[in-house]
Amino acid sequence: MAVEGMAAIGAAAAVGITAIATAYAQAKIGAAGIGALAEDDSLFGSVLILTALPETIVIFGLVVALIATGFI
Repeated sequence: MAVEGMAAIGAAAAVGITAIATAYAQAKIGAAGIGALAEDDSLFGSVLILTALPETIVIFGLVVALIATGFI
């Protein structure tokens, strides 16, 4: 029972920490991206990709959480 609880805490930490890191990265990238778009509209595609890229960190955290809890 205690092992399952520790796995759940580890899974929550894996998703929570990666979500906070992603939010921080997207805030910085988004602010810089808006500044770049204000000067040059042709950068929209690059800014969109760079804004979406940190989301992969949360997906990796979710995979780690699923492995830790035994779903995968």
